Amino acid sequence: MDESNATCGKRLASIGLENTEANRQAYRTLLVSAPALGQYVSGAILFEETLYQSTIDGKKIVDVLVEQGIVPGIKVDKGLVPLAGSNDESWCQGLDGLASRTAAYYQQGARFAKWRTVVSIPNGPSALAVKEAAWGLARYASIAQDNGLVPIVEPEILLDGEHTIDRTFEVALKVWAEVFFYLAENNVLFEGILLKPSMVTPGAEAKERATPQQVADYTLKLLHRRIPPAVPGIMFLSGGQSELEATLNLNAMNQSTNPWHVSFSYARALQNTCLKTWGGRPENVKAAQDALLLRAKANSLAQLGKYTGEGESEEAKKELFVKGYVY
Repeated sequence: MDESNATCGKRLASIGLENTEANRQAYRTLLVSAPALGQYVSGAILFEETLYQSTIDGKKIVDVLVEQGIVPGIKVDKGLVPLAGSNDESWCQGLDGLASRTAAYYQQGARFAKWRTVVSIPNGPSALAVKEAAWGLARYASIAQDNGLVPIVEPEILLDGEHTIDRTFEVALKVWAEVFFYLAENNVLFEGILLKPSMVTPGAEAKERATPQQVADYTLKLLHRRIPPAVPGIMFLSGGQSELEATLNLNAMNQSTNPWHVSFSYARALQNTCLKTWGGRPENVKAAQDALLLRAKANSLAQLGKYTGEGESEEAKKELFVKGYVY
């Protein structure tokens, strides 16, 4: 739920709705008020508007989440801008004023934060872009911890491109080595962070696709080589995978014992069928919430390695990748 208002507008436009605060409020109300959502979801990352927003019934969204047993979090980065001197790459802004903002977010009820930066394989990635991404994440994480928020560290390696799974693995090794070097340089407490990595997959336009077992093998190999066991949890992003694909890959990674809790932090791969089912119609709210709960339960089972894949809809199998996707 951390999409910017502009990105939320794209979601609403896909079902024929205007990007108004009332429509955003209606959709967010549908999500947070789904009965027993807290049985399957333990935290929700919010956009700043959502942190201060109420449901259509007048209850604070933060309070509704807490009543469900869901911990509220907040997206704190200010988006991507061109990185001068790079190979047409980006860097993430938002460090200015971050200390005061995180303190205010804590007072509003947030208990963790998220900062998303990206690495593009077709564009290199250049050493400059990787260093900038890692340094920004480390500074953010240190500031968040100083203000009582658990930082989620997210250097997303974009799916864009025709590269092989081996190339993704190679880049991921470099990225996470840099990230943990600068986390240590900035005195970040590893036991007090969560990671939100990309799964190791081929590029979205690659000729050869990977099976869930291949994705699990490469991804776990990466994690074992780069992620200290002091880190308590790894919450994968879906990054444009289909709902079904994201769940199958997560389930495959939980067939063995891991030193970290390996779970999910999905947006599109959790909400797509729900959004399409709702369609902006009040009479469809219950059916849409049922679709959300079905997806949430599937991923909850997958993080235990107990997902079977039974009863999946055709909508859940649809590819969600968008080239050049921007939050």
